[in-house]
Amino acid sequence: MKISASIISANFCNLEKDFKEAKDAGIDWLHIDVMDGVFVSNITIGPMILPYCKKSTNLPLDVHLMIAHPENHIHNFVKAGANHISVHVENNPNILRTVQEIRELGVSPGIVLNPGTPLDVLEFLLPFVDMVLIMTVNPGFSGQKFIPEIVQKIKRTKNLITKNNYNTLIEVDGGINKDTIKTVVDAGADVIVAATAIFGHPLGITAGVNELRNSI
Repeated sequence: MKISASIISANFCNLEKDFKEAKDAGIDWLHIDVMDGVFVSNITIGPMILPYCKKSTNLPLDVHLMIAHPENHIHNFVKAGANHISVHVENNPNILRTVQEIRELGVSPGIVLNPGTPLDVLEFLLPFVDMVLIMTVNPGFSGQKFIPEIVQKIKRTKNLITKNNYNTLIEVDGGINKDTIKTVVDAGADVIVAATAIFGHPLGITAGVNELRNSI
């Protein structure tokens, strides 16, 4: 299991320190939540933050685009240093072309499903992506409560991947903490996104990462 630490809850006055501590604690990726105030109501950061992340750490950058018309911004995020780019199926009618373009540019492509999005869309997309990101909260804000009903979606996605002998990773994002992480890992998650549970832990980043690992 990999842990992708979402920087949305990090201290933006001291990102380099937070990234170093998170890496030393054993996280695997940095998760970059990109929101535009259109596809979701919140606004966060754009591609300009990625070079600073690269300068601060050599951890892979896991970019989650919660934006309108993500196909128009792929080149900017690739150029800025993204290692993984995941795009939502809900706002991209040309989703297959978008993930193909991400791969052609040398970056690992992923697709994202909101809690209410059915799994039917996966049937023809799985052969073209390296990862499926399943949201266990409605996207847009950190710190939301985990939706337990989505665990069945994780299990069904795992079964679909196994049945077809794909190597696709399942990433899970939303409400992950010491009380929910084991449930999603047991359901089939390969990559866990955590924000508040790491960067907002009352005893510090290292304690947050250790708590997640020890809860499995």
